[in-house]
Amino acid sequence: MSGGTSSGAANASAQAFDAVRIGIVSISDRASSGVYEDKGLPALQDWLQRALRNPIDFEARLIPDEQAGISNTLIELVDAGCSLVLTTGGTGPALRDVTPEATLAVAHKEMPGFGEQMRQISLRFVPTAILSRQVAVVRDRSLIINLPGQPKAIAETLEGLKDSAGSQLVAGIFAAVPYCIDLIGGPYLQTHDSVCKAFRPKSAVRAR
Repeated sequence: MSGGTSSGAANASAQAFDAVRIGIVSISDRASSGVYEDKGLPALQDWLQRALRNPIDFEARLIPDEQAGISNTLIELVDAGCSLVLTTGGTGPALRDVTPEATLAVAHKEMPGFGEQMRQISLRFVPTAILSRQVAVVRDRSLIINLPGQPKAIAETLEGLKDSAGSQLVAGIFAAVPYCIDLIGGPYLQTHDSVCKAFRPKSAVRAR
């Protein structure tokens, strides 16, 4: 499944924001073979369109749990100019779960804090979150992050947990993504604070 689907800019004012190319990868033997409908790619695209103010060009892939194929796909997306690549699926302890190994194989730098925070968030809901093996890495000027397989868990780990009044209880991992991409030479990502407020040091905030 190839991408190139663009959300574009809804109006001329959106042109003030940097355009960004994002790779989204759903990894599943059964979904990629048509046994059931993939829900990972729609969940990723929906959340990113709600969270980011930037115009987005999506590169989407639906692939099986094959380590070499996953690594090759990640390299392809980085080489295609994706500043951010998000994967979903294949991060548990099952024999066919090889997404973390495939991701680490293409890494230039590991970013362990992302995986640690995702597990902290998921442990608020299920004790089996300790079985999750999500990792994040930098390759060239791209940040690659493994996410959980379920749409609900994807949203929870990206945006964090809020109380009934909307106050942040636990920060989601995406709050740190824009500044990380700044540091590796990518576009300046700006978020809708109501979904996920990006954090940057004051010295790194761009004047609007």
